[in-house]
Order: sequence, then C-alpha cells, then structure tokens
Amino acid sequence: MSTQADHGHELIPRPEQTPDALRAALTAVDPGRLDEMQATKDDAFTKAVEWQSLSPVRSWVLTWARDIEIARRPALSSRLAQAQSRLEHENPAIAKEALRELSAVLDEAMKAVRG
Repeated sequence: MSTQADHGHELIPRPEQTPDALRAALTAVDPGRLDEMQATKDDAFTKAVEWQSLSPVRSWVLTWARDIEIARRPALSSRLAQAQSRLEHENPAIAKEALRELSAVLDEAMKAVRG
C-alpha cells in the first residue's frame, strides 16, 4: 500500500481549525459523528476550565481536523478502513502491517492539517 500523499480528489476543501468550521465540515463528510464531536468538545472545554489550560481544546481541534482530513479524502479514508479491518488478523505479520499503515494514514493526515 502506498503511503504517498493523496492530493487528488477531495470531497470538500480543508476547513479552518475553528469549532464552527470543523462542525460544518463534519456535517458534510461524516454527519453520523456529530454527537461524538459535541461530546468530546464538551469534555475538552470542561478539562480546559478545570486545568486552566487551553491544551485540551487545542487537542480537540487537532483531533477533529485530522479525522475530517481523512474523511474528506476518499483515498485516505479507504486506506484507513482497510488498515482497521486487518488490525486483528490472525496472521501477526498482516496485523503488524495494518498497524503500520494505520499509523501512516494518521501521520499523513496530521501533517496535512498542521501545514
């Protein structure tokens, strides 16, 4: 499997890294995860207040930007799904390769959103 960057077909443009822009993007590419997004946002903001730190909010933004990056790029999304489907394969070599590919997909998406 290729770990080369996929700069071809994208379902939507990369959103800005703001809660409203990320929510709008998720609505377009994976609306079934909106409740999860809101729950994790609430948790991040609660922790930010408790910890007196913006790091939970920054982490929330990066996590959702990464996940939206994957969802908006069909080839990357397909690589993720294929890797996830093989993670618990009975053949350890196949499972290990799946884990490597999963990591590569997540890394590629994170690099893209960090610019």
